[in-house]
Amino acid sequence: MSEELEAMGTAVEGGLIAKAVDAENMGASDGEGHICLNCSSKVTGRYCTECGQPLHIHRSIGAFWHDILHGVLHFEGKFWRTLPLLFWKPGHLTRRYVRGERAKFISPMALFLFSVFMMFAVFSFIESPFSADGNDSETVGFNGAVTAESQEIEARLQDKIKELEAASEADKAEVRAQILDMKQNRNVLATMTMSELPYPEVGLGEDFAAIDDSGQVDESSRTANVGAEEQNASRGNGNRLGIWSDLENSGFGKMLKSGLERANKNPSLLFYKLKANGYKFAWLLIPISIPFVWLALIGRRGYHFYDHAVFATYSIAFMSLLFVVCAILAAIGAPDEIWGALLLFYPPFHIYRQLRHAYKLSRPEALVRLSFLLIFTVISLTLFFVILLALGILG
Repeated sequence: MSEELEAMGTAVEGGLIAKAVDAENMGASDGEGHICLNCSSKVTGRYCTECGQPLHIHRSIGAFWHDILHGVLHFEGKFWRTLPLLFWKPGHLTRRYVRGERAKFISPMALFLFSVFMMFAVFSFIESPFSADGNDSETVGFNGAVTAESQEIEARLQDKIKELEAASEADKAEVRAQILDMKQNRNVLATMTMSELPYPEVGLGEDFAAIDDSGQVDESSRTANVGAEEQNASRGNGNRLGIWSDLENSGFGKMLKSGLERANKNPSLLFYKLKANGYKFAWLLIPISIPFVWLALIGRRGYHFYDHAVFATYSIAFMSLLFVVCAILAAIGAPDEIWGALLLFYPPFHIYRQLRHAYKLSRPEALVRLSFLLIFTVISLTLFFVILLALGILG
C-alpha cells in the first residue's frame, strides 16, 4: 500500500513542479482596500498589474482541493487547449507557442515534467502492463520454464561433480569443462529472471576459469591461465597491452572494472538502477534530441535552436503520454491490436504532422525529413540508454 501512496504522491508532485515551471501565479492572498498583499501595489482590477496575483482568493477546503487538481492536471483552460492540439495538431501547437502564444498553452517543459511523473506513477501501479491479458501470465510461464531448466541443470551438475570424483585422470579434463559450462549456463538463466548469479566466480563466460577435483573453481589455475594469456598477448602486441594496462590501473579503469563485476554478480540491481535513472535523467533526452532535430531541418531558414527545443520537448512529452495511455489500455485488457498499433504507427505519423505544420513543409519534403528524423531518433535513444547503462555500472 505504501508503494501506491508513494506513486500517487509522485504524480501530485509532478503536477505541482510542472505548475511551478509554467510560472503561473495563483492567488495566495486577499486584497484589503485594493492593495495587493503579495507586492503591496495598488490594484485597480481583478488582478495585480505588477505581479499578476488575483485580488480575491479563497480560504476554503474546496479551494484547497481545487488548487491540487489544478496543479496536477491544469483543469482550467490551458489543459483543454493544449492536450487536443498536442495529440492531433502538434505542429500548430509548436508553431503557435514559438510565435508567442504562450499564455494559452502549457509550456513544453511543464508538460514534459508532468508526462515523466505520470509515467513513473502509472508504472509504479502497473509493473508489467504489456503482459498477456493484462496480467503476468506470460512472465509466470517464462519464469517457470527458466526455473525448471535451472533445476535440471543443477541436478546434472551434481551428477557431474560425483562423476568427476570417480573419473580417471584422462577423463577429468573433459568433465571439468562440462562442469564449468553448466555453471555458466546456470548463471545465464539467472540473468533472465533478474536473479543473483548462483556461481559468480565463473561469470557468464569466463575464459580462464578452471575446475578442481571437487567441482569448484581453481583460482590458482585461472590466475596462471590469465598470466599466460597476457604474456602471449604482450608478445603479439605489446603497445596495445600497455595501453590497456594503463587504463585498467587508472582510477576510471578500476571503477569500471568494479562496476562490471557488480553488474555481473547482481544483474537485478543493474536493472533497478537503469529504471530509476531513466526517470531521474529523462530530461537528457531534450539536449540529446535538439542537435538531431537541427540536422533533420538543416537548410530551412528562419528557425532557431529555441524552435527546435520546443519541437523536441513537445514531441517527447507526447510520446511519454502515449506510452502511459497504451500501458493503461494493456493493463485493463484492451486488445493487443489496439495499443500495439498505437505504439507502432502513431508516433511516426505524429512526428510527420508536427514536422510539416511546425516548419511549413510540403508533404514530400516532410516525408523525406521524417525518414532522417526517425533515424536520428533511434540514435538519440541509443545514446540515452548508453548513458543510463554507464550510470548504472559506474554509479
